[in-house]
Amino acid sequence: MIDQKVSDVQVSYDCVAEEYVRHLYDELRHKPLDRQVLDQFADRVRGTGLACDLGCGPGQVARYLRERGVAVCGVDLSPRMIEEAHRLNPGIAFSQGDMRSLPVPDGTWAGIAAFYAIVNLQAADLQQVLREMWRVLRPGGLVLLSFHIGEEVSHVEDLWGCAVSLDFYFFGTADVAGYLGAAGFQIEEIIEREPYAPEFEYQSRRAYIFARKPSLKAATE
Repeated sequence: MIDQKVSDVQVSYDCVAEEYVRHLYDELRHKPLDRQVLDQFADRVRGTGLACDLGCGPGQVARYLRERGVAVCGVDLSPRMIEEAHRLNPGIAFSQGDMRSLPVPDGTWAGIAAFYAIVNLQAADLQQVLREMWRVLRPGGLVLLSFHIGEEVSHVEDLWGCAVSLDFYFFGTADVAGYLGAAGFQIEEIIEREPYAPEFEYQSRRAYIFARKPSLKAATE
């Protein structure tokens, strides 16, 4: 992703932050499978250390995980999204950062939930992000990655009446699983679903992948 593209993404989400909150902050109540996979993630990381809502937007996933007993933080590229996340979720630490080069030391997090966070990444950037996830996860750490299934790229210049410049990338499930494997992760579970009703979300198939960084013991066996 070239610097201008990164700037376009950041500026676009800064501009749309308030409308994003209005339209999507409460979206999970309409999406039972999304809640189910987040519950599974919470059960697997609870008590193991700090988890990150990566690409957190206004922090609705971080809030959901905290309500289920997970120690959680959030990171997003957009400073305005981080402002909204702080406003809406007092007590959760949110920070601005680029997921291709995260501002945290190696082995910091016990888990990463990247919920539709890769939608603006082309394949080469996605592979870089997965390597970065590997770096910042502890041995045995868990990733939950969700994304839109497909092959298309959709360019958007108007989102909820706000002027933006965003490319939305869709991925094949097998391709993303392959990228995770190449980064060193072990795939634990893959789930796919059809879209919910049009009033609740964009009409695309969705995928959810649980993948784990091997523990030190597993790596030496």
